[in-house]
Amino acid sequence: MASNALIGIDIGTSGVKAVLIDESGRVIASAYAEYPLALPQPGWAEQYPEDWVQAAVHTIRELLAKAPGMAGEVRGLALSGQMHGLVCLDKEGGVLRPAILWCDTRTSPQCHQVEEALGGTAGVVRQTFNAALEGFTLPKLLWVKQHQPDVFQRIHTILLPKDYVRFRLTGERGMDLSDAAGTLLLDVGRQEWSAEVAAAVGVDLRILPPLGQSSAIAGILTDAMAAATGLPAGLPIAFGGADNACAAVGTGVVREGTMAVSIGTSGTVIMPVTRPVYDPQGRLHTFLHAVPRVWYVMGVMQAAGLSMKWVKDNFCELEASVAGDAGQDVYDILTAEAAAIAPGAEGLLWLPYLNGERTPHMDPNARGVLFGISPRHTKAHVVRAVMEGVAFGLKDSLMLMDELGISVSEIRITGGGGHSPLWRQIIADVFQKPVSTVNGDEGPALGAAIIAGVAVGVFPDFPSATGRHIRVEETSEPNPLLAKDYQQSYERFGRLYRALQEEFAAAVRVH
Repeated sequence: MASNALIGIDIGTSGVKAVLIDESGRVIASAYAEYPLALPQPGWAEQYPEDWVQAAVHTIRELLAKAPGMAGEVRGLALSGQMHGLVCLDKEGGVLRPAILWCDTRTSPQCHQVEEALGGTAGVVRQTFNAALEGFTLPKLLWVKQHQPDVFQRIHTILLPKDYVRFRLTGERGMDLSDAAGTLLLDVGRQEWSAEVAAAVGVDLRILPPLGQSSAIAGILTDAMAAATGLPAGLPIAFGGADNACAAVGTGVVREGTMAVSIGTSGTVIMPVTRPVYDPQGRLHTFLHAVPRVWYVMGVMQAAGLSMKWVKDNFCELEASVAGDAGQDVYDILTAEAAAIAPGAEGLLWLPYLNGERTPHMDPNARGVLFGISPRHTKAHVVRAVMEGVAFGLKDSLMLMDELGISVSEIRITGGGGHSPLWRQIIADVFQKPVSTVNGDEGPALGAAIIAGVAVGVFPDFPSATGRHIRVEETSEPNPLLAKDYQQSYERFGRLYRALQEEFAAAVRVH
């Protein structure tokens, strides 16, 4: 008897990741295809939407090549994708300009314009549950309006990156609620486009696409795309979700009380909630989950794994050479050395603000600081201090969520840093909560595949799907004997930022 296979595709910033799973949640095949990132001016970041489509088609064909005969068993497909990116389409569906991505920072003046139109940061947060940041979609749209009015006048629809790929697969324009929550044009509490925001900034609501739940069917695969991919024509394709929402699904973080902590280049802390709660100061984001009637509150730090990479790239040539000769991962060598250092790194502290910071400071001027160096400190102390500093930065998000009355009972960790037993233990000790890993490492693409399964009825709902297929593998329990010392270090970490805040701004003005 034919099994029920599902495909999840994640449209990332560096490339497309695709997975093929069966109804037991087992990953049958995975594929990845890269594409370029255009940086035409300082602070700009753009991509060509056609690159996403071609990479998605390539990865689907690769999945089917790795699993011969399974094309006819695929029951559904869904997409995940990088949030916030602006794709401008004309009436015929043609792309009017390269997509402006989430990491593009050209739009500071437009963010101020949004704030002025809506009554400051507090007004923006009240309307959208989020502060106006350069990465969001609305400021990008206003930049196009002001700098490329000929393009703006021809816009018939705006889409986000994964929505454009789905449009090409199905011919249907639409956007799911989890991704729409990151546009700054959605009333996140009411789950509908905000006529008030659109009117205040001079955007015609008619260019915003129809909205749908992540697990609703958005369309079916066209004959042309069936021929291109090798999948059957008429295959149901779900709306899918934002990458963070899909990553939460892929780690089983779908219920209130569970938290996802990710340590990639950046770091995120995500907590599902069953009520539309938000931080009035905009230090946290509140978006809609892929799970119906669930929101999630998210904190973001800019340089989590990036902090460790900076140390590795600039000070660890010897370790990298040894790792290469031994066929080891250089990070394993570094963390093994750091594990021999006592918690607290003998007073050494790292402020992980290499790229400024979002949560909780919203400060683009903040910079990295290594504080408290003495002759006793070694490279191993520095590595340990970096790992602890990232944990302190992540704890800032936890403390803000606590202020909002959101409690956590279980933490699941993902990303490259989550593979380190030492880093997991440090986070458990700093948070004073158990930290667990889960089976699988397919990220948002797996979450998208699960969404597809819910959409077509292979899985009855998200809790049953994730509860059945996603399992805790290892748990790091907190050491209560370290609670007091780490709390004191965390408080000093906070005082250091506050003491240096004005100096950060002055240094940026000078340079």
